[in-house]
Order: sequence, then structure tokens, then C-alpha cells
Amino acid sequence: MDSTFIQARIDKTKAAIELAEDAEAALMTGGLQTYKLDTGQSVTSVTKFNITELRNYIESLYNRCATLEARLNGSGTITARPGW
Repeated sequence: MDSTFIQARIDKTKAAIELAEDAEAALMTGGLQTYKLDTGQSVTSVTKFNITELRNYIESLYNRCATLEARLNGSGTITARPGW
């Protein structure tokens, strides 16, 4: 993959992180019970009931961003497993 493509994916992932974190903040600090999260590809309704799923989604976006940045910068990511 070329660096332009990877950088474009990083930018989109960062935009998705911002949207998801805005949704989380609106649900946690405001009087909202439901928040519509529009990623540009889909619209998802998020409620306080499934805030854990939203937080897991945000974590996965951060992981994706870190992986893409590692690819862009020429370093890799390693998944280590115990030797036993």
C-alpha cells in the first residue's frame, strides 16, 4: 500500500474517533438518552444502555489508527503470546 492511501485511512479513522467520542460525551454529560452517530457510511442510534459497545468501538478505532500509523512509519505491530 502506498503512503497516500494509508494516510487517507488514518484521517478517516481519526474523524470517526472524534464522532464517536462526541457521541459518548453527549450521552454522558447531557440530558440525552439517545444519540444518532452518523459516520458518513451509516447512521447508528446509540443509547446510554449500550454505552459499553460505543466505548469498545472507540477502542477498536484507536487500535486501527495505531496499526495504520505503524504501517505508515515503517514499523510493525506485534501480537505476543505466552510461550507456555
